[in-house]
Order: sequence, then C-alpha cells, then structure tokens
Amino acid sequence: MNLPNFSFKRRTLGALLASLTLSLGASLALAADPASPKVKFATSEGDFTVEVYPDKAPKTVANFLQYVRDKHYDGTIFHRVISNFMVQGGGYDGAYAEKKTRAPVAHEGREALAKGGPKNTVGTLAMARTNDPDSASSQFFINVNSNDFLNPSAQAPGYTVFGKVVSGLDVVNKIKAVPTGSGGPFPSDVPKTPVVIKSATLVN
Repeated sequence: MNLPNFSFKRRTLGALLASLTLSLGASLALAADPASPKVKFATSEGDFTVEVYPDKAPKTVANFLQYVRDKHYDGTIFHRVISNFMVQGGGYDGAYAEKKTRAPVAHEGREALAKGGPKNTVGTLAMARTNDPDSASSQFFINVNSNDFLNPSAQAPGYTVFGKVVSGLDVVNKIKAVPTGSGGPFPSDVPKTPVVIKSATLVN
C-alpha cells in the first residue's frame, strides 16, 4: 500500500487506520460466512450428499431442512425414476403410503434464479409440486439430465432449484438406472426393487 507523505497530522493517520480496520473487519466477516448446509442421504444404493442454498431460496431450504431434522425422509423411497429425466422421492414409505406433510412452501423459482441460483441441470436438487406453483411440501427430485424446460421463465413459474449433489453422483446414476415398472398406486416409473432412503442427516 502506498501511504501519503508523513507531513499530515497524527489524527489524519489515525482516521486512515480506523477506516482500514473497519474495511478489514467487514472483509473478514464476509469470509467467515458459514458454508452452505449439507445433507447426507444414506440409501439402499449407497450414499450421496447435497448442499443447499438458503441465500437463493430461503423458504424452500428452511422447509427442506426442517423435514430433514424431523426425520421425515428416513424410510421413504424414490418412487419415481426416469433414467433420462430425474429421480423423485421424499413422499412415500416402503408400503407406498403417502407421508403426512406440513403446509406447502411458497414457490421461489424465479427469485432463486434471479439471485444467481442453479438451473435444472444434471445433479441439481429441486422441489416437486403439482400444477399449483405453491404446492411443494416434502417431495424433491434430482435432475439426471439438463432439463431446461423446467427452469422458471416469464411465461412459466418452473421449479425451484435449491441445491445440488456435491458427492455421490455415481449413486444417483445407479438409482436412475434401476429397472422400473408399476408399483403401489403408480402405473409406471417405480423401481422394481425399492430404492430406500435409510436416513437423511444434516452434516453441517
């Protein structure tokens, strides 16, 4: 750093140092922000870990993490698997009974994208919903293809992407490749051998 000449008064130097200290403190505070929360899924096909982005989709992430803390996902299955599209789970137990959920979360698709959040690309995590954009509750899906048509736009609300797989994508690829057929109330796309989420655990 180039300093001015030393003819200025001490109080000027003091003010400069105070300003530098405040700037350094602000920079350190930014650097000390906690890492994105991560959740480890232990499944019958192996383990994978996702990280989620509360700065991009705060309501969606809070909703998802509360289900994790409540152990809602433990014992649920991936009930919809389409190898060139996505794998979906988080809503049904091994007997295809739909689990009770809390009130739906507000849709944040456009807001998340506007904040620089990820799109529906391979390995990203998004909320499943009905035709009502504000209907997402516990079910989520992992994109196993680049599904641009699911991205929010001016014409369509799309789907809220709120995280991504950061380890174990090979396990997700194993899940997408399992044989499927009918099962429970579903006429197709159900794994013939159930893919069970044994546990979902917040790891940071």
